[in-house]
Amino acid sequence: MARRAGGRGHEEDGHDEPDERWAVSYADMVTVLMCLFIVLFAMSSVDAGKFEQLANSLAEGFGKEPTEGGADTTEGLVIPPDLVSAEGTEDLTARAAVEYESLEELRERMRQALAAQGLEQTVEFVIDDRGLKIGLIGAETFFADNSTQLSGVTDAVLDIVGDVLVSVDNQVSVEGHADHRVPAAPFPTNWELSSGRSTQVARFLVEHEGVAGFRVKATGFSDTRPLVQGDTPEALASNRRVDIVVESNEEEQVRALIPALAASHTP
Repeated sequence: MARRAGGRGHEEDGHDEPDERWAVSYADMVTVLMCLFIVLFAMSSVDAGKFEQLANSLAEGFGKEPTEGGADTTEGLVIPPDLVSAEGTEDLTARAAVEYESLEELRERMRQALAAQGLEQTVEFVIDDRGLKIGLIGAETFFADNSTQLSGVTDAVLDIVGDVLVSVDNQVSVEGHADHRVPAAPFPTNWELSSGRSTQVARFLVEHEGVAGFRVKATGFSDTRPLVQGDTPEALASNRRVDIVVESNEEEQVRALIPALAASHTP
């Protein structure tokens, strides 16, 4: 009986209050979560001053010196200050102006050299959203009718153009065109005729002027892009042409602004 009583007493002594130590860990976790959400909420409001204070507080908490002038959170491309507007967006107009001046400088170099040789009237310059277009106008000056052979004056003109092209790194597109008349042999269509003309000019620039081949491409547009409508000798001659396009290196958004700048500088 004594043993039983003693055993009973031992069992009764073992029924203590419930173990609530888990509550301490739970409270710590809730506190940490609350702090986390407070920090996230504070960071959700873009305030440079608060962000700097938070960064410095965290730095001090980890035993580091606070940063002078705030944290540097810049990522990606850093835009020069003179090309950034008050709203913080890139000033595309400034870039377009710089590109236009570069193309205009190329045009002026070619124009002066051609004028010195009395050849200024054989070339037409246009600055547009593609770049600088040098139009070889007066087809008979450069190509005989139904022919891809370069005429004698072509060498002098392309020598001057090529001397300028080798000094820059722009891509060069040589584009051949034909009038709407059906060509004679050996050209089945105007595609072969226009392509042959552009190829002859491209080869001259590469083989005689030293323009790097990887920069040059030759394209034939047949009679699909006439400048002038009609069957007059003048109209046919205007459409039988080759254009040399010095392509702009700028992105499309910048190039789209160049025609307006060119128009504003036209006398």
